[in-house]
Amino acid sequence: MTDPAGSQAPHAAVFERVIGQDRAVRLLRASLAAPVHAYLFVGPPGSGRREAALAFGAALVCPHGGCGVCEACTEALAERHPDVVVVERAGASISVEQAREVTRLSLRTPRAAPYQVLVLVDFHLVTQAAPALLKTIEEPPDTTVIVITADSVPSDFVTIASRCLRVEFQPLSEPDVALALERDGVDPGRAQAVAQAAGGRLDRARLLVRDEGFAARLERWRNIPSRLDGTGATIGTLVEELIAAANEPVEVVKARQAEELEHLATLAEQAGERAIPGRPLVEERHRREQRRVRTDELRAGLAALSATYRDRLADGRPSAGLSIQLRAIELVNEASERLVRNPNEPLLLEWLLLRLDSLT
Repeated sequence: MTDPAGSQAPHAAVFERVIGQDRAVRLLRASLAAPVHAYLFVGPPGSGRREAALAFGAALVCPHGGCGVCEACTEALAERHPDVVVVERAGASISVEQAREVTRLSLRTPRAAPYQVLVLVDFHLVTQAAPALLKTIEEPPDTTVIVITADSVPSDFVTIASRCLRVEFQPLSEPDVALALERDGVDPGRAQAVAQAAGGRLDRARLLVRDEGFAARLERWRNIPSRLDGTGATIGTLVEELIAAANEPVEVVKARQAEELEHLATLAEQAGERAIPGRPLVEERHRREQRRVRTDELRAGLAALSATYRDRLADGRPSAGLSIQLRAIELVNEASERLVRNPNEPLLLEWLLLRLDSLT
């Protein structure tokens, strides 16, 4: 395989886990021989940015250039390698304290590999912390590679983005998602159904494959307009149902995480360890994943609700009804945007349903 300039790029089998992003993978493979100090992975959630960042990190710490099967690769892909560190926001946005922690981490000497790789997740949510990050990203030590993932490049982030090699990630198509699921061993029919419900997000598709209730939950969101009847009691009931439904996929994730902990415990016992090494970090990663899954579930539900109102628009209703559907879509989109800021979810849903109810 060659890079865009035509030079031979290493194969790095670890990138085979990144689906539907051939251009980005070609660029990253070509970068392995001489990585730059900072990369910016930009694209929609679920497009494979995180998988690509971990694969790139694995290739940089792997003694074989990203074989995908050695201990360095498997530990990096599982976010357990000491030289591949994932930093996620603790609150609604990246804090100044977190930015300072990134600076501290960047100065460390790699523990087991030629490089250490810092993967900074969701760094489009940076405001006051931007100045504290800038110098670190401009001039990290030669042995530190920083990979930033972001949905977009907001104004607060423009200067930082200009110091990075930008790698674009495109939304995944339904066939790409379905193909990835089939490679995972999923029946083609179910893979297609899940791909349609996943909205181009492979991470969510892989979760839904193990979640038999996802179709019923989406239908609950689609039925909201027909259930609103002008009463506070109905809104209260709907909010309770939606919050309970958002917890269902979290339970699926918890079951998988319990399997992971059991596997790690077995490995620790075989190695003569009394406890799982780094267990607090593993559990913190699990808690972050649970929060992401819950937010993703609510966002997917809101997308289904928005689609319901768009379908009503397509019905060619009278102009008065047209304006109502457009306003409803605006409200749903606003609620989805507010989810990014870690709001009180029941209050957010109550706010939305009250306003939607007032339109009818």
